[in-house]
Amino acid sequence: METPKVFESEYRFCLILWAHEPVKSSELVELCREQLGWKPTTTYTVIKRLSERGVLKNENTVVTSLVTKDEVQASEIDEMVEKTFEGSLPAFIAAFAKHRRISDKELDEVQAMIDRYRRGE
Repeated sequence: METPKVFESEYRFCLILWAHEPVKSSELVELCREQLGWKPTTTYTVIKRLSERGVLKNENTVVTSLVTKDEVQASEIDEMVEKTFEGSLPAFIAAFAKHRRISDKELDEVQAMIDRYRRGE
C-alpha cells in the first residue's frame, strides 16, 4: 500500500499527533492552538482531510495515526529523489554532501548503515 501524501502543515500536525497518540480531538485542538497557532476549525478540518486520505482515524473523538513518521519521511524522500535526481540515490547524496559539511561521526553512522544493509540486517 502506498503511503498517503502529507503536506507541510499537515506534517507539523502529524508530529504533534505522533507525540501524543492516541489523543482526544479536543486535546489535539488545544495542542495545535499552542504549538501551531491554529484555530479549532483548522485543526478539525485537517483531522477530517487526513482521515479521508487514510493518514489517521478519528473514532469516538480519539485520534490515532494509520501511518508512521518513518513511512511519511521515506515516502517524501523517495518522491524527491525520483523527481529531482531521476531516481539516483548517488546523485542525491552527492548533491547533499556538496553543500553541507558532514562530520566524521555522521560519516561513521552512514557507513555503519551501509554495512548493516550489506549484511541484510
